[in-house]
Amino acid sequence: MQANRTGSSQSALEMAEENYIPMWLLAELTYACPVQCPYCSNPLQISASRKQELSTKEWFEVLRQARKLGAVQLGFSGGEPLLRRDLVELLQEAKDLGFYTNLITSAIGLNAKKISEFKEAGLGHIQISFQGADEATNKRFGGTDSFEQKMSMTREVISQKLPLGLNFVLHRNNLHQVTKFLTMAKELGAEFVELANTQYYGWAKHNEEHLLPSKLQLEDAESATNDFRRQHAGSMDIFFVAPDYYDDRPKKCSNGWATTMINVTPEGDVLPCHAAKIIPGVEFPNVRNQPLEEIWHSSELFNKFRGTDWMVEPCLSCPEKEQDLGGCRCQALMLTGDAANADPVCSLSPHHDKVTAITEKAQRPFNPEEPVPLLFRNMKNAKQFQTD
Repeated sequence: MQANRTGSSQSALEMAEENYIPMWLLAELTYACPVQCPYCSNPLQISASRKQELSTKEWFEVLRQARKLGAVQLGFSGGEPLLRRDLVELLQEAKDLGFYTNLITSAIGLNAKKISEFKEAGLGHIQISFQGADEATNKRFGGTDSFEQKMSMTREVISQKLPLGLNFVLHRNNLHQVTKFLTMAKELGAEFVELANTQYYGWAKHNEEHLLPSKLQLEDAESATNDFRRQHAGSMDIFFVAPDYYDDRPKKCSNGWATTMINVTPEGDVLPCHAAKIIPGVEFPNVRNQPLEEIWHSSELFNKFRGTDWMVEPCLSCPEKEQDLGGCRCQALMLTGDAANADPVCSLSPHHDKVTAITEKAQRPFNPEEPVPLLFRNMKNAKQFQTD
């Protein structure tokens, strides 16, 4: 490694022990999923086999080790976590360990009995995702006839008094539905809504040209969201997450690379963020081979971009470096070819033109009738990305 990226008067182990606790554990239970979202952040390379997924016993051990490290928030995601037959057991174990748990689901496969079982097992919160504000849009961008199922399960979760949030992933082709999304959520009785503009990793990056909205679309959607907030103040919490490409300063990577979050993949790889598997030239630690404590404190991957000592210019001299910690390492890699570069979203980055070139192409007028040649996330399409 180059000295100007890693040099420090304090060892990485000492720094990690002094400053960082992994408060949030994201447990990706499986990459299998009945939905085919073209903006999914799962890896493009997805095995059709589930034989390598962590067993119930192995997940128990992951939860115990994470809790010992200090993790208190636990998200069960995927893919679709409902496809795991041991989900109730995992929820019960998490409850016994003292986690606050969140289930992130498409609601396909959910029913009243399962909701009751999950609540009894200690589930703290459930998040249901929609691909559109109506049946046709939901099917077009999810590939399933699941809209009525999602609506029904949203009502059921509320009737069983389990805290609920709705997640609407926004992009060029459904951003105009923001008011419909919010109206639907309010009528259903959701406590909070996340309007999450697509972030361009995984399948979303591959489909970027057909998903990235124009700046006008984004401004109109933000305006509609603020209008709704004013008209329905206090009825529910609304979070509008803008796409990185339209900011002039980057966001912290998962609140800072390896400072707050641990992501465990279905096969047991341990990552500082969900997209980190694209980082080249580094070994990815696995819970089957190393304890989480060792991975968190001393693995090459977790210390590679932790803190600020790894930085190169202009980040190294930037007075704002403690605020964004250089931004997203995966975004820097995808757009500049080097994960150590400044996140090109930043207007101070010498590679900012990479982002403006992308956004300029997105400024064409939106036509809801135009064909959208998206590559949908499924096992058939994933085969083209498989490597030996």
